[in-house]
Amino acid sequence: MDKLNLKNLYDDYRQPKVIKIYAKMIKDEAKDLKRDINIMEVCGGHTHTIMKYGLLQLLPENINFIHGPGCPVCVMPKERIDHAYILSKQDGVILVTLGDMIKVPGSYGSLQTARSEGADVRFVYSPLDALKIAKENPDKKVIFFAIGFETTTPMSAALLEAAIKQNISNLLFHINHVRVPEPMRLLLDDKECRINAFLGPSHVSVITGSKIYEEFPKDYKTPVVVSGFEPVDVMQSIYMILRQFLENRCEVENEYGRAVTREGNLSAQKLVGRYFERRESFRWRGLGDIKRSALKLRDEFSEYDAEKIYKEVLPTKKIDDHKLCKCGDILKGKANPYECKVFGKACTPSTPLGSCMVSSEGACAAYYKYGNLR
Repeated sequence: MDKLNLKNLYDDYRQPKVIKIYAKMIKDEAKDLKRDINIMEVCGGHTHTIMKYGLLQLLPENINFIHGPGCPVCVMPKERIDHAYILSKQDGVILVTLGDMIKVPGSYGSLQTARSEGADVRFVYSPLDALKIAKENPDKKVIFFAIGFETTTPMSAALLEAAIKQNISNLLFHINHVRVPEPMRLLLDDKECRINAFLGPSHVSVITGSKIYEEFPKDYKTPVVVSGFEPVDVMQSIYMILRQFLENRCEVENEYGRAVTREGNLSAQKLVGRYFERRESFRWRGLGDIKRSALKLRDEFSEYDAEKIYKEVLPTKKIDDHKLCKCGDILKGKANPYECKVFGKACTPSTPLGSCMVSSEGACAAYYKYGNLR
């Protein structure tokens, strides 16, 4: 793609004039609503767009946002962070992970703490960088601490495939990949659920396709509009949701048609299926145990599985968040960041108590950076 097309891909969806047109259309037509609409943006990227561009201020009072659990760092429970910390302190280990993980606090400290204590912790932009590190350090065990939703899972699968093909035996994996549909279902099953519609995550949907959301209109009478990340995308998606309510429709719609199809990336799905399978259960920070909501390495690749190889030193005890931290309620859509007593005070991006403030996609980080509420 040339520079002009790449520029248009973003700039065409950031035009203030178009945003204002959608804002007027939404306000005009929302007058005919006979109820409030609470829209959950599942993905933290949408939360940052909403806050950065002041979209909350452009919407009528009867359309509200609920912030969801679609931030992979935010939903990682403390015991999994402890796994990363402990693995990094093992003799002869280099721990490799993505940059957002550096400050997430576990019960022993963060990976930044581990590195200050002498651990060899390295942060990369691409999982494939771990392959280079393993080649350069044949006398070390290089452990890739893999996180992310369906978006990043194919990259971890590609990394494992490359290691196998190149006969690199010193690269291991600690898999923490999670899925989107299961927590959405959990939230809708909650008796206190206030969600009336979803903004479907865009990057996840590029991989999975929009078909993964079809159960929600069918089984829960809750519409889903897959939305791009730009402000025009979000405003158009809100308008599409509004029209569904005004027309008594309930379905999956795809606003992000320039990148998302119904079927998704079949090659990526096949690659993931080759190396990963579902866990019976996985504990989500703030949400608890969710059945079949995460992935693990297939048994035939156990020789690459750091969880199995280092099983004796990895704790299994569940660890709760700081008592004053409201990350759990925020991830469930039951609280906003500014309702937390420590938000912007004891808990800031430089001194985070909870993961929602640590991650670049976290709701607390978005409110702290753009909300003028601190």
